[in-house]
Amino acid sequence: MTVRSSDLVALVHLGCARNLIDSELILGRMAEEGLVVTGDPGEAHTVVLNTCSFIGPAREESHGAIRELVERKKKGDLGAVVVAGCLVQRYKQTLARQYPEVDVFAEISDYRELAKAIKRISDGQSHQRYLEGPGLREPKREGARLLATPGSYAYLRISHGCDHTCSFCAIPSIRGKHRSKRPSDVLSEAEELIGAGVKELVVVAEDSTAWGRDFGMELPSLIEGLANLDGDARIRVMYAYPNRFPWDLAPLLADHPKVLPYLDIPIQHAATNTLRAMRRAGSGDQVRKILDRLRTEVPGLTLRTTVLLGFPGETDSDAAELVDLVKEYGLSRLGAFTYSPEEGTPGFDLDGAVPEDVASARRDAVLEARDAELRRTQEAAIGTEVEILVDEPPDPDGGFVVGRGSMDAPEVDMVTFAHAPDAAVGDRIMVRIDETDDEQNWVGAAVGSVPGQRAAR
Repeated sequence: MTVRSSDLVALVHLGCARNLIDSELILGRMAEEGLVVTGDPGEAHTVVLNTCSFIGPAREESHGAIRELVERKKKGDLGAVVVAGCLVQRYKQTLARQYPEVDVFAEISDYRELAKAIKRISDGQSHQRYLEGPGLREPKREGARLLATPGSYAYLRISHGCDHTCSFCAIPSIRGKHRSKRPSDVLSEAEELIGAGVKELVVVAEDSTAWGRDFGMELPSLIEGLANLDGDARIRVMYAYPNRFPWDLAPLLADHPKVLPYLDIPIQHAATNTLRAMRRAGSGDQVRKILDRLRTEVPGLTLRTTVLLGFPGETDSDAAELVDLVKEYGLSRLGAFTYSPEEGTPGFDLDGAVPEDVASARRDAVLEARDAELRRTQEAAIGTEVEILVDEPPDPDGGFVVGRGSMDAPEVDMVTFAHAPDAAVGDRIMVRIDETDDEQNWVGAAVGSVPGQRAAR
């Protein structure tokens, strides 16, 4: 069958795992319209850019990508440019006026109309240039997704939006108030992913621990339901808000064989006055009590967190308190960022701005503490055997696969390089750790497969 060049479409994804699900939905919608998806934006007639607008650097990256695509179109190397996602949702028609060369702008939606507009571009027909979203997106079952992750794992979104009013965060203005998906919809999506061979379901939301409260349920019931589905997929929980933590989740993290002993719980800071300026519920002492209880109730739990340095009013003492917490709790899986003033948030024009170089130095001190903990924990595993899930097939030269253990989430944590020339994506294999590389990733060799955990051939 001959493929028209105008039918070739590519997608460029920017941003977080929740946005990646939207990118996968866009890919699925385009395929449903008969468009041909290519992984090479250089050969596509139309390129869709799914943008991020969470913080300043993300916006700059999105604007830079738009300008690059527009320049390609001007040179005749690209037929059409489509811009979707959070940047459009946030700046709406202002963004459209800023880039008159862009063919279509699309707010956040189920993306059916976006795919139809791209099909009309492909067919040389007139199309609507600006596609408004439905307002608050309904928390319904996602449609067909063309997965952009390896076959080993996939993200599973359980809700939309956030009810918190953190003074640094623009997410509620972009994604709206929290809305939980019904459990039947989440379980149905999970079953579909497991049926496609996915071995790890990474649960994501703007606030995963708020799931179900809008209809009288709590997250642990959903996680237990997911873990009890047929198949051997395991469950990883991300984006848990620390306050009002649903403590029935702890026994599942500790004891259920299909719930990984890993929790992503963004604490943002350790100093009480900074947390309160950020409008985060609780205090530094409460953060420590939550982490203490988690470590007590879930022995061997891997904690991942995210912190923010340089918020207005933060002092050297506040930043030092955060460094001490990283060391005290051995937080080796951690992301640290400097504050970015966000228009429309309560923190945008607060007094007490921290100079950029000071904020960067404080962030670097936190990362230095993290890296020391990471080096210690990674090197302590040398000579032991760990189970990993294979994410990338053996490279043709050395026969090394790329995988992850239970302590590492995809894209944000560490990986393991293992000599396993016979392994396939989706296999779970036992690996002897021989050394670490310059980035503290484990390097080793397979010593066997996990019984019953080979991917379908």
